Amino acid sequence: MHRDAMAHKGNKLDTWIRRLILVSCYFLSSCSTVGFYSQAFKGQLEIMRKARPVPAVMMDPKTKPLLKQKLAITRDILAYAETHLGLPAKGQYERYSNLGRRYVVWVIFAAPEFSVEAKRWWYPLVGSVKYRGFFREDLALAESAKLKEDGLDVYVAGVEAYSTLGYLKDPLLNTFIGRDDADLAELIFHELTHQRIYLNGDTDFNEALATAVGREGTRRWLKAHGRMDELEEYERETRLETEFVHELLRTRQELKNLYADQKITDEKRRQIKQETFTRLRSRLEQFNRRQGGTLKLDRWFKTPVNNARLNTAAAYHDLVPAFEKVLKECGGDLEAFLKQMEGMRAMPPRVRRSQLKLAVPSPVPAH
Repeated sequence: MHRDAMAHKGNKLDTWIRRLILVSCYFLSSCSTVGFYSQAFKGQLEIMRKARPVPAVMMDPKTKPLLKQKLAITRDILAYAETHLGLPAKGQYERYSNLGRRYVVWVIFAAPEFSVEAKRWWYPLVGSVKYRGFFREDLALAESAKLKEDGLDVYVAGVEAYSTLGYLKDPLLNTFIGRDDADLAELIFHELTHQRIYLNGDTDFNEALATAVGREGTRRWLKAHGRMDELEEYERETRLETEFVHELLRTRQELKNLYADQKITDEKRRQIKQETFTRLRSRLEQFNRRQGGTLKLDRWFKTPVNNARLNTAAAYHDLVPAFEKVLKECGGDLEAFLKQMEGMRAMPPRVRRSQLKLAVPSPVPAH
């Protein structure tokens, strides 16, 4: 091989390695110690090492028919995202990686005992983020134990997918490919939204925007394919999720008011905090009865509810009604809407909230 060609290939490899290091550090908050850096690098490397081109997986006689079906559906979802939603799908999800586990990463959320303000981790390029991720559950649990020792409320959740924001070409993963078609479409549209718009240091904006676009994109995709029964079911499940989350956000606001009251002792505040969680369970059980008992509340409450867990609902859903309102004001023109959101990039988070005209989540009518 010619020396210049060798140098070019080496430079491409160096660039790939640098990007991998950046992704490992910045998106998984792992640069603070050598241990964090190592696990993040190894985790991302595992995903890329196990990834195979989708056509090769589909032609493999060992591939199960259901997986082939799902891979084919993702081709259609990606084409729709690129053509009709203005999302950067080209080059993404062209490979499939089977990690042999249920989740790709485990994410930590934390908050003080008497505050609903989330703990933040800061790192270059993306600014402060309200979560920290690990490719190994044991490392996430070990870190969460340290945070609990510091007196923080902590919540650890397994995550099926995440976006490298275009720094790397994300593959499809076994952790989410088995979802039903509507949920799979929403997830892909959600992650692709992050690749088009990601505002440094504003977790709530980024996640709620991706949630809103993911939902709207799924509605349009189902309708475009004449899958009206699935659309009706998807809308029903979205309404249920919205009402469920409303109760979580209502509880979060109650706790915020409690923590702001300087006239009570910490002991009394701790007691009222637990009573607030008891009321939350009571309201959700009533909600579940109205829905015919279809919600798996015992499973949901198996993991304790605390400030950190409520913050996850706020991050992904608090601003969704505002985004939906702006999209409606744009006449449903998704491209105009996305450009308007991109125009908020230089604004501080508080100014964005003001522009979105949503100081408090819109209430959901009781049924």
